[in-house]
Amino acid sequence: MSDLCKTDDLFFNRAGMDLGRVESLAENALNGADDGELYLEYCQSEAVVFDDGQLKNASFNTSQGFGLRAVCGEVTGYSHASELSEEAIKRAAETVKTVHAGQGGNMSSPPTGTNTQLYTDDNPLSLVEFETKVKLLTDIDAYARSKDERVAQVSASLSGSWQVVQVLRPDGVRAADIRPLVRLNVTVMVAQGDRMETGSYGAGGRVDYGEYLKKETWKEAVDKALRLALVNLESVPAPAGEMEVVLGSGWPGILLHEAIGHGLEGDFNRKKTSAFSGLLGERVAAPGVTVIDDGTISDRRGSLTIDDEGTPAQKTVLIEDGILKGYMQDRMNARLMGVQSTGNGRRQSYAHAPIPRMTNTYMPAGQYDPEEILSSMDNGLYATNFGGGQVDITSGKFVFTCTEAYIVEGGKLGAPVKGATLIGNGPDILTRVSMIGNDFALDPGVGTCGKDGQGVPCGVGQPTIKIDNLTVGGTAA
Repeated sequence: MSDLCKTDDLFFNRAGMDLGRVESLAENALNGADDGELYLEYCQSEAVVFDDGQLKNASFNTSQGFGLRAVCGEVTGYSHASELSEEAIKRAAETVKTVHAGQGGNMSSPPTGTNTQLYTDDNPLSLVEFETKVKLLTDIDAYARSKDERVAQVSASLSGSWQVVQVLRPDGVRAADIRPLVRLNVTVMVAQGDRMETGSYGAGGRVDYGEYLKKETWKEAVDKALRLALVNLESVPAPAGEMEVVLGSGWPGILLHEAIGHGLEGDFNRKKTSAFSGLLGERVAAPGVTVIDDGTISDRRGSLTIDDEGTPAQKTVLIEDGILKGYMQDRMNARLMGVQSTGNGRRQSYAHAPIPRMTNTYMPAGQYDPEEILSSMDNGLYATNFGGGQVDITSGKFVFTCTEAYIVEGGKLGAPVKGATLIGNGPDILTRVSMIGNDFALDPGVGTCGKDGQGVPCGVGQPTIKIDNLTVGGTAA
C-alpha cells in the first residue's frame, strides 16, 4: 500500500472528511494565488528519561492539524488549526483568501513526484514495549557505573516520533510521507577530588528502535560519553589567539551547517541579506572545497522523501571545487528568483509555514590522511566536538564552543583543553581551508536546526579539515 493510500485512511476515513470536498475547499481558497497548499499532519511522539538511577520522566503526545497557505508575490497568508474537519478548513480558507483578493495570479506548476522511499513507514513507538525501553535505560545506567569508579551520575533518554503528512495542491496533485525518527542520548558525569566533568553522546535516525536496543550499539554510546567525560577531567585551560585549527570529521560539520549553510538558503539570498548574495559562479572557497545538501540519504535524520511542500528531496551541489553553484530553495523563493525548488521547503509542524531549510549538509572527502593533516601543524588546535554557537547570516561572523579539543605542538597531539571557542567569518574560513581529509563521516544523527522560531531535524558531515588561520578564544591566563 502506498503512503498516499495509508494517509488517506488516516486523514479522511478516520477523520470523517471527504477527499473530494476537501480538494474543492483548497482549490477555492487558492484560486488566484501564485502558489499554496493544504498541509495535513498527524504526529505521535514519546520520550523516556532515566536520571540518577531512576526513571524520571515518561511522556507520550499525539497531535494533529492542518495548515492552509496562499502565496501572492512575496506575501504569504497562513491559517492553521489543531482540528481536522472540513468546517475548520473552510474557516481557514476565508482567512487566506484575503492575501490574493482581487489578484489574478497563475498557480505555479506542481512538483514532479517520484516513487522513492528513503525510510521505513513503520511506527517505532508501537513496535517496542514500554518496559523494554525502561530496561534499556536501566542497563545503560548500570553499565556506565560499572566502567569507572569515578562515574558520579548517569542520564539516558530514548525518544521517538512518527509523523504522517499529506500535501494537497489546488490543481489536484497530492503527495504524502510517513516519517519515523528516533534518538538515544547518554550523558555521564565523573568526579575526581573537587572536580566534576561531563561527557555526552547521542545517535539516531529515521529508523525504528531496533538498532539502539542492541548491546553493542548502546554500550558504544556509553563508552563514548564516558571517554569524553574522562578527557574533560584531564583538560587544561585553552590557549587564545590566531592559530592553525584542524576540525575533526563527522559532527564538527555543524560549524559548516551554521556558519555557511544558512547563508546558502534561498530566502536570505533573494533578499540579499546573505554574505553569499550575488556571488553565483564566483569563487567563494579554496580549491577542493565542495559543499552539498542532500536530503536523499537513506535513514538519515535530515532526510525527507518529500519536503513539506510536496517536492521530492534532492541532492544539491551548493559549492563545487570552491565555486558557488546554487542555493537551497523552497517553492516561493525559487519562483521569485526564477529557478526550481530544490526540495528544501520545510516546516516544524502544521502550525508553521514552510521556509528554505537544510536537510543533510556536508563537505565530501579530500585526499589527505588525517595523521598527515595533524603532523603538518606547527602550533594550533584540534577540535573534534562542538556545543552551541551563534552566527550572523548577513556578515557570516560566528562564535562556536568546543566541547572536545586538543593542543597541537610540532605536529603532535597534546593535552585536551577546556573553554575553547572558535571565532571567525564563514565565507572567510572557506578560503583558508588548505587540507581536506579522506575520512569523511556523517554525524551520528542528533542535529536540530533552528530558524525563525522553528526547529527541524537535520544532518551534517565532513572529513578532517585544516584551516590555516582562525581566532581561538581561550581561558588560559
